[in-house]
Amino acid sequence: MALFALPVTEVLVVADGWRSEPDVEAVIHRAIATAAEIVHAGGGDTGRGEAELAVMLTDDAGIRTLNSNWRGIDKPTNVLSFPALQPTGAGGPDDAPRMLGDIAIAYETTRKEADDEQKPFDHHLSHLAVHGFLHLIGYDHENDGDAEAMEALEQEILAQLGIPDPYADRDPDADRERTD
Repeated sequence: MALFALPVTEVLVVADGWRSEPDVEAVIHRAIATAAEIVHAGGGDTGRGEAELAVMLTDDAGIRTLNSNWRGIDKPTNVLSFPALQPTGAGGPDDAPRMLGDIAIAYETTRKEADDEQKPFDHHLSHLAVHGFLHLIGYDHENDGDAEAMEALEQEILAQLGIPDPYADRDPDADRERTD
């Protein structure tokens, strides 16, 4: 069995708005590395051995197109995750890194949400990167039980990053609002 290795994360900046934010690539790398370490330490599967993922920093127009094409929802959102299909059977080299998938994050929506919630931009960006990464490794929030488990893991990872609980101010009686 291969030893645990942090996933290789490629960050692609494809929208100009991101260039006005300091250290976005470092923020994303740190968030995903911390998430991978915590999931692995907890016995979760982050893909033993080498794994890769890509994060595309886009704008609302770009993510709206992705959201419309892949989910049939014609509006922008903050983050989308596209887990990679995993090959079955033989065919690939044993030492080839496993592709986890792709994450897309929209600048304008991320900026607006951070401002509206009076959160530091890098905290909100970290949360979205962690959320997207967890989707790539199999977590979801399709039902309340899964959502609670995913949110608890997000809270643990963000706490390790020194980021306050993003769900702390949520009304416990309100319907659970999904991040994506």
